[in-house]
Amino acid sequence: MKVLSALLLATSVLLSSAYAAPPMRVAVFQADVTPPVGTPLCAGGVLPAQRINDPLSARGIALLPEGEAPIVLCAVDWVGIANGAHDAWRDALAEAAGTTRERVAVHTLHQHDAPYADTTTEALVEAVGLGSRMYDPRFEAKARTRTAEALKASLDEARTVTAFSIGQADVEKVASNRRILGEDGKVRAVRWTATTDPAIRAEPEGVIDPKVRAIGLWDGDDLIVVLTYYATHPQSYYNTGSVSADFVGMARDARAEADGVPHVHFNGASGNIGAGKYNDGSPENRPVLAGRLADGMQRAWESAQRYDLNADTAFGWKSLDVDLPRRSEVKLEAERATLANPEADSNLRMQAGREIAWMERKAEHPIQLSCLTLGPARLVQMPGELFIEYQLEAQAMLPDNFVAMAAYGDYGPGYIGTAISYEQGGYETGIYTSRTDPEVETVLHNALETLLK
Repeated sequence: MKVLSALLLATSVLLSSAYAAPPMRVAVFQADVTPPVGTPLCAGGVLPAQRINDPLSARGIALLPEGEAPIVLCAVDWVGIANGAHDAWRDALAEAAGTTRERVAVHTLHQHDAPYADTTTEALVEAVGLGSRMYDPRFEAKARTRTAEALKASLDEARTVTAFSIGQADVEKVASNRRILGEDGKVRAVRWTATTDPAIRAEPEGVIDPKVRAIGLWDGDDLIVVLTYYATHPQSYYNTGSVSADFVGMARDARAEADGVPHVHFNGASGNIGAGKYNDGSPENRPVLAGRLADGMQRAWESAQRYDLNADTAFGWKSLDVDLPRRSEVKLEAERATLANPEADSNLRMQAGREIAWMERKAEHPIQLSCLTLGPARLVQMPGELFIEYQLEAQAMLPDNFVAMAAYGDYGPGYIGTAISYEQGGYETGIYTSRTDPEVETVLHNALETLLK
């Protein structure tokens, strides 16, 4: 109980809350973050960039409420942005928008043929001669600066927001649960994003969130921007050296072209969700999945209900600091020894660097969660490769509201499972894939209650 109380005590920083909406403007920004050929992809876990199949972008909005500091939401077509790099991105966008880090959320879409960034781990591995193996620090800094410059330039073209619209619809035959349980309640198979075994593909969908959610901002009769949210690992196939925003990027871009306005897409809590039931990894299946997601996005938009933004509209921003419990099986001194050992495998040494970076995070440097309230809508920002159960729980807390979740914020903790998932085994809750322990469910449950209620 003493440990649990200490963990819950960390969920205590509430920066602001809901109030009536002031007059507001919105700025929409986009920057190219496509890596040059030769850049490591997916933290060095796949082939480096050999060609550009389609460009990658960082997209977002800056809400500019009158009399309040701006709020920035940004989504990046990278696999992850972790630890010090996540801080650096938020700081750069905060400076560009004239706000504070606490009012900036940065997320990735988690495509795998795409870059990674973690300045904290990079400093550790660079000190032992393994620098630039996970990513190119110079390119990452340029991409971050380019995104901040795009945000700053967009402020001069900010539009007045007079209304917003929200809608949702089921997406057919895309998402499925990756964890196939046996009769003993343990994981007996992982249904990877690309699954060639027809018997594994034939297993039931399992627990998913089938809905894509869309929120639009309007200036009179003019649609300004659309934000969409859907939970799935976004890969159709990867490890080809061909940089791509994959099928989620294709769906997003198709809807942007059809609507004639920018679209910003966020990946939900999809740590245990992928397209494996409906995807054998063949290249021709990528546009099929993109078409199904785009169709769901269109139907979500067609179902949208519009609300005027006025002095009676609920509006607010909450951010909350949490100290996520570390994995007890991983020992700091052992990881330091591995990192320092020149005879050890380089991949193991870089893995040790990631573990050290996470374990050395102090309570003074917690993970930050946040929630934007806009009328009946709640947009929740979360870290890591979060399991879908957290998204479903957040929606169950406010069943009469529109609750959308973006995960893949600070990528430092890796996978974040539920308490029981650590007993079930499987890839996602393995020692070096998830850096949190089962107590994380209690911490995040209480944090979601604070943010939403």
